[in-house]
Amino acid sequence: MEEAARQTRGASDRTPANRIISRTVAVWDLPLRLWHWLLAISVLMAWFTPTVYDGLHRIVGYAVIGLLAFRLLWGLMGSRYSRFRMVGVRLRAAPHYLWNLRRGITGRYIGLNPAGTLMLVALLVSLAVSTITGAMSVTVTFFGVWWVEDAHHYSSDAVIVLVVLHVLGVVLMGILQRENLIRAMFTGRKHIRNRL
Repeated sequence: MEEAARQTRGASDRTPANRIISRTVAVWDLPLRLWHWLLAISVLMAWFTPTVYDGLHRIVGYAVIGLLAFRLLWGLMGSRYSRFRMVGVRLRAAPHYLWNLRRGITGRYIGLNPAGTLMLVALLVSLAVSTITGAMSVTVTFFGVWWVEDAHHYSSDAVIVLVVLHVLGVVLMGILQRENLIRAMFTGRKHIRNRL
């Protein structure tokens, strides 16, 4: 009797095929999130302190070297989404991903997407060049050597360009995927949407 009444009203006891559930999953662990924000603060401090506050600039540069060393270690032994195990695969997928991105096709990735992985590698390499040449430029051997100073200058500029692109990319992906990725880097959790 109930089944007949439900059918006459157009109701169904089955879940609609297009129903989407959303849940959050832990993606970025606390050490990685602390590293991310400490690195962001350090890079900004380093950008605004050369020639004005040289002592602070050097301290921040050494701090970035320490943060880079931590990230390399954490990429080998950290939590699942902190590890570098998928870097090669995602880097190979990056050109195709970026090509599709111009049409708004983003795909869903729990950790970094291929564009994010490409940005991570570019930032780590640029920061390594910037900090190593910065440390070299205050030694007796390399003080005043033109190629060390040029490498430090250009790699530091590259870091800032990449940071701006990173922020723009996060905002764009947040809009395209309707997710607050900045909040996710504070909480460590991302929304995952599944069809039932």
